[in-house]
Amino acid sequence: MHAESSAPLRTRVFEVTPARFRALAFAAAGALYVIVSTGATVRLTGSGLGCEHWPGCQPGNPFPEKGYHSYIEFGNRMVAGTTIVLTLLAWLASRRTEGLPRWTPRLALAVFVGTLLQAPLGALAVYVHLHPLAVIPHLLLSMLVLGAALLVALEALSPPAQVLPDELRRAALVLVGAAFALVVTGTFATAAGPHSGGDRVARFGRLDALLPVHAAGVAIFGLTLVFVVGYLAAQRRAAPLLFKLAVGLVGLVLVQMGIGELQYRTHLPWWLVLVHVAVAAAVWSWTVVLAALLRRIGRPTSPTASLKRSGAARRCAAR
Repeated sequence: MHAESSAPLRTRVFEVTPARFRALAFAAAGALYVIVSTGATVRLTGSGLGCEHWPGCQPGNPFPEKGYHSYIEFGNRMVAGTTIVLTLLAWLASRRTEGLPRWTPRLALAVFVGTLLQAPLGALAVYVHLHPLAVIPHLLLSMLVLGAALLVALEALSPPAQVLPDELRRAALVLVGAAFALVVTGTFATAAGPHSGGDRVARFGRLDALLPVHAAGVAIFGLTLVFVVGYLAAQRRAAPLLFKLAVGLVGLVLVQMGIGELQYRTHLPWWLVLVHVAVAAAVWSWTVVLAALLRRIGRPTSPTASLKRSGAARRCAAR
């Protein structure tokens, strides 16, 4: 009798409540957003070689001692370490949280592995003197991992009940693809610009040739977003939250376009480029969230999944 009663007790000890998983998942996603901004700060201030070794900063000394470039690079490494820990905890929590789809722990593991891979990628970038072909995958992987972390975090929220047209589900995929193409073209444009990591760092391509490509990416993304907003405007009574999210994304894109025009006319001051990168990460994140909700709302929720989630919620409330 004692052994039988101790088994459920052990299960409860290792089980993670949905609220705790939600907090860890969103904390990991937030840290991944911060690391995009701190990584851009390293790049734009030419601090990528502030720490000449990895994982230590200076030969024989793990801490910075050569001025503000070293402190910026070392600070980014500290943020990266914190992010790795948070993504690990989010993955472990997803394995102990009842009611999550099977793919959620797998995606959480992919987020952790992707975050972990940033360390050797960063070391490689230092050893090849910040060559763009080493730095560009570093940033693009950060964006992909950030998007995946947001998908994991969204599964911690209650699923909506509306069913929307299939056209919106398909448009959601196009919207995410266009947003990532926008990030890619913007990354290559930055690699060709004056803030490619410092005077000693090689440029990649010509800025005047890459800017029209980036502008074409903006146009494709903007047209797809207009289509989504127009469709959601017709469905705003059935899904008011989605309509508000789409309108908010339009506003954020307009702000980003204004920043891009301003930085071009002011000859690309590094701090304004940093704001542009941070807002770009916000646009990407917002797009992933909107598209994920469109895909999830657009499909009917299976009765089995609904019962499983509601059962887990009742057990959590009972405790």
